[in-house]
Amino acid sequence: MMSTQKYDVIVIGAGLVGLATAYQLKIAKPNFKVLIIDKEDGVSKHQSGHNSGVIHSGIYYKPDSLKAKNCISGYQAIIQFAEQHEIPYDICGKIIVATEKKELVGLHNIYQRGIENGLEGLRKLSAAESREIEPHCAALEAIYVPQTGIIDYPKMSLKILELYRELGGEAIFGEEVTKILQNTGEIILETSGNAYLTKKIVSCGGLFSDRLASLTEDDNNLRIIPFRGEYYKLKPEKESLVKHLIYPVPDPEFPFLGVHFTRMIGGGIEAGPNAVLAFKREGYKFTDFSLKDMGQTLSWPGFWKIVAKYGQTGMGEIYRSLSKAAFTRSLQKLIPEIKQDDLMEGGAGVRAQACDKKGNLIDDFNILQHENIVHVRNAPSPAATSSLAIGKLISEKILN
Repeated sequence: MMSTQKYDVIVIGAGLVGLATAYQLKIAKPNFKVLIIDKEDGVSKHQSGHNSGVIHSGIYYKPDSLKAKNCISGYQAIIQFAEQHEIPYDICGKIIVATEKKELVGLHNIYQRGIENGLEGLRKLSAAESREIEPHCAALEAIYVPQTGIIDYPKMSLKILELYRELGGEAIFGEEVTKILQNTGEIILETSGNAYLTKKIVSCGGLFSDRLASLTEDDNNLRIIPFRGEYYKLKPEKESLVKHLIYPVPDPEFPFLGVHFTRMIGGGIEAGPNAVLAFKREGYKFTDFSLKDMGQTLSWPGFWKIVAKYGQTGMGEIYRSLSKAAFTRSLQKLIPEIKQDDLMEGGAGVRAQACDKKGNLIDDFNILQHENIVHVRNAPSPAATSSLAIGKLISEKILN
């Protein structure tokens, strides 16, 4: 059934990037009819609601990349938003820790990137100085990053939806987009329940961003490979072992930050995540399986190049997923006092990682525009931190 209403812009996806885009569109063009469509029954049901709740500083990202630019501006915007709308947050700071000599070059490179990206107050720490900040952490050297914080992203998502609706924006949940048909000057968007007319479309589909892009792009050269990140939590009596956030030096070849300790805005300490190939795009348990999702992963030429390049690392991640003892050993590199019994079951998230046919894991945000359609094809961390900035960038693209 075709909707009788015509829209200026339809935004597909009600994660933080989709919400922020729709919100920024209504701020820029109050008279525009804007509609958000999502297949779930509410906002931020996947990546935006399953992440670790960290406000990232921008220290890791290549200067002048979309990640670096949008993380820095998004950081300021998110704090301002949280202050204005009483969203719980805490700029608690973090340390990045080198525990082996071979990690010292990487630690120095991260520090230099932080300086180039305009971060202020960064401090290089000796082993003794790091113990003043994190008494239980084993570090040869470390960096203190004062800008890192934690926030309640699900609460932020609900507030953006509320503000967007106050501006006259519409949202429909429980409808999955199945077709996008382009006619002269207008687009028909078909869902599992209805059809809608619109002048412009923005897709922010997260774990399904490649499938949405393929509805309008004959040769969509990126495929989403889903990686599940699993967490443990510290038992309440062991939470005193962690004062801030504690991160390792990441592998520069692998676009994941490694297992770390994160304070949570609602209380408690999270430990993780690992990075395991998920057998289902929304598979939050090891046993979750989708034949279609796995078929698309295994049929992608780039996936097998990832296996050839990172196979040993991947097997280690799977072992760590299945073995609590192995997971504990990874955490002991940062805090030697941690014991297996100190950990209890935590949550899990699935990261939408775009990969090209050559097996390159796309590290930066990827936004593809074709006239009156914009597809956000890759928006990994720090997309949540950057969401208000990315939303503004996308709204400007589609309006121009």
